[in-house]
Amino acid sequence: MSSITATNLYKVFGRRPERGVRALQEGSSREDLRELGVTAAVIDASFEVEAGEIFVVMGLSGSGKSTLIRMVNGLLQPTSGDVVIGDTNVTRAKGEDLRRVRRERVSMVFQHFALLPHRTVGENAAYALKVQGVDRAEREKRAEEALAMVDLGGWGGSMPDELSGGMRQRVGLARALASGSDIMLMDEAFSALDPLIRREMQDKLVELQSELGKTVLFITHDLNEAMRLGDRIAMMRDGRIEQIGTAEQILNDPANNYVAQFVQDVDRSRVITADSVMETPPAVIGQGQGPLAAQKLMRETQAPWLAVLDRERRLVGMLWEGDVATAVRERRESLPLIPRTEVATASPDTYLADMFRGASVASSPVAVIDGEGKLLGTVPHATLLAASASTSQVEAMAADDDAPAADLEMGVR
Repeated sequence: MSSITATNLYKVFGRRPERGVRALQEGSSREDLRELGVTAAVIDASFEVEAGEIFVVMGLSGSGKSTLIRMVNGLLQPTSGDVVIGDTNVTRAKGEDLRRVRRERVSMVFQHFALLPHRTVGENAAYALKVQGVDRAEREKRAEEALAMVDLGGWGGSMPDELSGGMRQRVGLARALASGSDIMLMDEAFSALDPLIRREMQDKLVELQSELGKTVLFITHDLNEAMRLGDRIAMMRDGRIEQIGTAEQILNDPANNYVAQFVQDVDRSRVITADSVMETPPAVIGQGQGPLAAQKLMRETQAPWLAVLDRERRLVGMLWEGDVATAVRERRESLPLIPRTEVATASPDTYLADMFRGASVASSPVAVIDGEGKLLGTVPHATLLAASASTSQVEAMAADDDAPAADLEMGVR
């Protein structure tokens, strides 16, 4: 179910902005509108934010992302189009109806903290509840609970100027949590923070969203932040949404050259997860089979290795062709198994960057398993390397005649 739905949003500033909308709909560019004396900030933007997801709007300065979020919370009236939050059309809501949506459904976390300097940390965290008319005892209780969620328990009696920048941003986040709203709008909320503190706040947001199931619309100009936080990302340029998709979709299938160039330097290994690159193993064998059966299956499938599974399809270990051949020559009855404890494994949501350490010390492919140990797929070393490299890096490696195959395969046996 969608928490926020934006349909064909336009925001044009200047005299007679409706003329600008009509001109854009008829094919005029953003630059053409200058002759009409108007400026287009957002052009035909449509998107849906599902309940419980972090939806990131990513764009450089002037792309229209901050204008977009102000239309979502009703601070700016769209020139054309609609924003619906839940069952309320924010674009058409007036007076008390609009104020009720802001009080009860939506909370804001701002870039520069927006704390009241003459009120304590606890009073700041409880401020939205005071506006809602919640009695003092209840709002103090909820504010303290929210402060504890952001690791500021016991700081309620302090003043904002006693806190570091990162701590003050946590107060802003606590205020949004204490309000009880199911939607949080975050406009460049972490951009004023130092890199280490910024990463801590990103981790905290992901943790809280996982625990509380909040719906988050997050605005940022930082691509790495967008890739790290977003369940889905809307890439904006010159007022238009160029592409909406997961980080992996945007990296692997950019909609146009602009998006492709924008993401070309992203560290793919910290965005792409195992489940998106894993492959079906060429063959698997039951742990009760013998070396002759394994050798026959390897010859039929031309597979240099086999995954060995129990009856519940749980991974038991791996076999290599050379070891199997030796076992057949020596007439052994049991499989020459590399046990699971010596096989590199990963969960489906493991980032590629976190798979390299295990892959570097194990000759077998990385086995992707679920929480019960069942095999979901495998990631050969060459696939891991190729998926982590940018398109330009892969092309360069392929064009390099001096690069030995072993380099590309990371020593795969």
